[in-house]
Amino acid sequence: MQIPSPSPPTAPPQDTIERWCWDLIVCDSLDGKLSPGAPPKASIDGNWEACAPARRLIAPGRPAELVVGERSPKAPRKGALVHPEQRARLLHTLAHHELQAAELFAWALLAFPETPLAFRRALLHLAQDELRHLHLYLDHMQTLGHSFGDWPVRDWFWQRVPSSPDALHFVAFVGLGLEGANLEHAARFAEWFRAAGDEIGAQALDQVEREEIAHVTPAHNWFERFSGKKLDYDRWADLLPKPLSPALLRGLPLNREARSRAGLPPEFLERLESASPAHLPASRDES
Repeated sequence: MQIPSPSPPTAPPQDTIERWCWDLIVCDSLDGKLSPGAPPKASIDGNWEACAPARRLIAPGRPAELVVGERSPKAPRKGALVHPEQRARLLHTLAHHELQAAELFAWALLAFPETPLAFRRALLHLAQDELRHLHLYLDHMQTLGHSFGDWPVRDWFWQRVPSSPDALHFVAFVGLGLEGANLEHAARFAEWFRAAGDEIGAQALDQVEREEIAHVTPAHNWFERFSGKKLDYDRWADLLPKPLSPALLRGLPLNREARSRAGLPPEFLERLESASPAHLPASRDES
């Protein structure tokens, strides 16, 4: 007997926060994706869907202008950033990271309706932050003579996050993993942009680094609340989607200052900094 496939989720009611999240994910027009408008106010109970079912979308809508490839764009080296096109290419990759992050915070709000309202409010706020970061990158990319869609993108985050079985796994991977790694990446690339004489681009990356601290902090807090235990390196590593390892979810040098400001304990940072890359996948894609 063949087991029928689960029915695809249905769209939430209009004028709800859940519908805003749904529309952000499934939208396939570039204007709609980049400028979804403000969501309904999260402080008004009636803007939340009553008894919302779990909705687990497996892929986002993609505008025709964004060509999704099978491999990650090759990151330029530090010295290459003296060329405006190479800085624009890097910003293009970072902008797509921010778009995926916004979509996936919206995804988690839909996927885990049983979580505390405070958690879902935080997810909504984070999605809006990521859209703002996206525009920081796109605005500067346009001053360099390029637009979103000038190069292929890869939905690396989307290939892994929808397998998260619960909110704890999501927080471990996205909040402590991907958002934590961005503290290193943003700081490193700000240094590179400054060395290339692009102070405006460096300042945009500085801003993202500062604001990502406020993303990792609640991830740390929710990890402990959902797990019922203090943040533990081995527990966190065990919750990451296989075959990813902690070494893939950090940059070098480790941004200890930013991670400490996010509340991550010294022993956690020491383990993370010394994590061996021996178990990385053969191809180290974007993180």
